[in-house]
Amino acid sequence: MPRLIFSLASLLLAAVAHAATLADSPAGVDDFAGKPRLVVLTDVGNEPDDQMSLVRLLLYSNEIDIEGLIATTSTWKKDYPLPEYIHAILDGYAEVQANLARHASGWADAQALHKRVSSGPEGYGMGATNAQQASTGAEALIVAFTRDDPRPLWITVWGGANTLAEALIHARRRLEPDAFTALLAKLRVNSISDQDDAGPWIRREFPTLFYIVKPSAANAEEYGSATWTGISGDVYYRNCAGADPTTVTNQWLDKNIRAKGPLGKLYPKFEFIMEGDTPSFLGLVNNGLASSHNPSWGGWGGRYVYRQPYGESHAIWTQGGDAFARITSQDSVHGLDGKLYVSDQATIWRWRPAFQNDFIARMDWTVRDFAAANHAPAVMVNGIPGTAPLYVQVEVGQPVTLDAAGTVDPDGNRLSYRWFHYAEAGFVPGQAMARVTLTGSNLSRTSVTVTDACRPGWLPSKESCGQSVAHLILEVTDNGVPALTSYRRVILAVKAAAAP
Repeated sequence: MPRLIFSLASLLLAAVAHAATLADSPAGVDDFAGKPRLVVLTDVGNEPDDQMSLVRLLLYSNEIDIEGLIATTSTWKKDYPLPEYIHAILDGYAEVQANLARHASGWADAQALHKRVSSGPEGYGMGATNAQQASTGAEALIVAFTRDDPRPLWITVWGGANTLAEALIHARRRLEPDAFTALLAKLRVNSISDQDDAGPWIRREFPTLFYIVKPSAANAEEYGSATWTGISGDVYYRNCAGADPTTVTNQWLDKNIRAKGPLGKLYPKFEFIMEGDTPSFLGLVNNGLASSHNPSWGGWGGRYVYRQPYGESHAIWTQGGDAFARITSQDSVHGLDGKLYVSDQATIWRWRPAFQNDFIARMDWTVRDFAAANHAPAVMVNGIPGTAPLYVQVEVGQPVTLDAAGTVDPDGNRLSYRWFHYAEAGFVPGQAMARVTLTGSNLSRTSVTVTDACRPGWLPSKESCGQSVAHLILEVTDNGVPALTSYRRVILAVKAAAAP
């Protein structure tokens, strides 16, 4: 049996240089100690979905370091930011923080979060930026940019991006060129489409900046094709064929979210769809999918490919892709009716039962004690606990055993297991994708065999098949109420079988 390698400091693929970060290469991996760092830019007060997303975000503030909450403008609210909406939701969070501490540690302090609220420029887009005097929101971003912290900084853009543009303008002027280049390498932007003219300007002006977005006009005309609508676009955008729509209705939210305590009361009814901004941070949740390590891996926040969209000056993390390479930004997923569906939105809705149940449970945490609520399983694979991805070096035709013995449920619930090959995950330009078979996929222990270093029909050169990759996901679900799911990602670094 091939030797198993389970250290994040060990190899993924020699040709891909696992130690490289995402700042160095689209095939790189962001490995860091501690929680993800996050600054949110939000046009809160425009319509209810920003407030909805902020409520959910605060329920994960024990897993994410929220370093800033910045009210902004957008094409939907062009005049001035409304930070008071953020403060109102933080007041509701303050009322439940003590109860949340009964269930987990590490929660953000409500009063500290109040101090991290600021506002971007008054006015719309690049025309509102000020090169002489930065807004308080831009200054808050610069503080986060320049903090002595080795972790990457995620900036999620729920509205317009002009506060980020203004911060970058001032940081470039204040810092030496090498320091500014190093600063850009630490930033990870995830934008919910383009909601002003600042996003395209930023991408042109700072081509090395990591950016996840489907480039779009600063209006709603292209929203229906965006990955992020997979969170709940079933009815309004009619683009989630195959998904179960029952958990993204106002009726479901009334019962499971709004009826529960001070924070639930602050979760408004949606006008268009539920929580359109949530996918920008949902991939940072520490659930074992580890999708924040690389956008190509896929997870609760969706999956993206690295390519140059038409009209962009360089490659970014985005949607699309050429079927010539047999992988695009779309996932193939069996829907509620058992049929196969292929879409960008499926990269999110495939996880919807799990992330909506997790939302219920965490809202329960705000009003119930530990014994009266459910908590997710703690997964172990081949004796290694935790949520970090596991790396396994394998050869074609040589089976490898993966064993989840030692996985436990904190509430003593019964567990079920499912192993599956996430066939689209991990694709980056020049990366070959392997084909695998699994036996015992519904047991705690499975055997996986790579049958081909390159899948049939793979069109890149055969030389690229000398080393390839496959992503396996272990899904562990308890039988509590609601049923909760944890994951573990196993990445196979595949070496073709030696010639006889």
